[in-house]
Amino acid sequence: MTESGDHVLVIEDDRSIQELIRLYLEKENFEVKLASDGNEGLESVYESPPALVILDLMLPRIDGWEVCRRIRDAHAIPIIMLTARDAVSDRINGLELGADDYVTKPFDPRELVARVRAVLRRSQTPAETHLEFNDFSMNYDQRRVIQGGSEAYLTAKEFDLLWLLANHPGRVFTRDQLLNQVWGYEFYGNVRTVDVHIRHLREKIEPDPGNPRYILTVWGVGYKFEQPEADE
Repeated sequence: MTESGDHVLVIEDDRSIQELIRLYLEKENFEVKLASDGNEGLESVYESPPALVILDLMLPRIDGWEVCRRIRDAHAIPIIMLTARDAVSDRINGLELGADDYVTKPFDPRELVARVRAVLRRSQTPAETHLEFNDFSMNYDQRRVIQGGSEAYLTAKEFDLLWLLANHPGRVFTRDQLLNQVWGYEFYGNVRTVDVHIRHLREKIEPDPGNPRYILTVWGVGYKFEQPEADE
């Protein structure tokens, strides 16, 4: 997938912000579609899934939080949240819902375009799309995880985090490295979101979350994915 010509859906009720984003994205050869409320945005996603969604949180009819949830229930489309709310708790909530990035108003439209490019690059399908370790497997194209014969249902960011770790078994990642490589930007020095996602992943894929066999903590450093022995 190339950036030029990618279809970007902007769900934003402020017409002036809509047009500003459209202007800058179209200058960079993106195709832009606009929606002015949550319901219209969801209908657009279902009718013609875009390469990426820029999503305002404070929307009429259906707010951005619910729009994000519904998109994530059906698609792995990258989402950049756009809002005037800049509390750290709001950023964490948005990322935990599956958003890929979070931009606060007022913003520099050039920075937003750069973030769109970065998120699209990270969302491209890797050369290796299937991983298997004994009773654990992942399929990138289908965004599926099978553990012990049962499917584990992950959010977009949980999947991306697990994919990164599982692609490098035995390698230790610091929390900052995981933030930068999975979320793609500096999260204001706050690494709590990594710990939250790791906890959720363990609850979903570990036979015993209190005694993990796949995602291990390296105390004082970060986390790693460990391939269990076949006879465990």
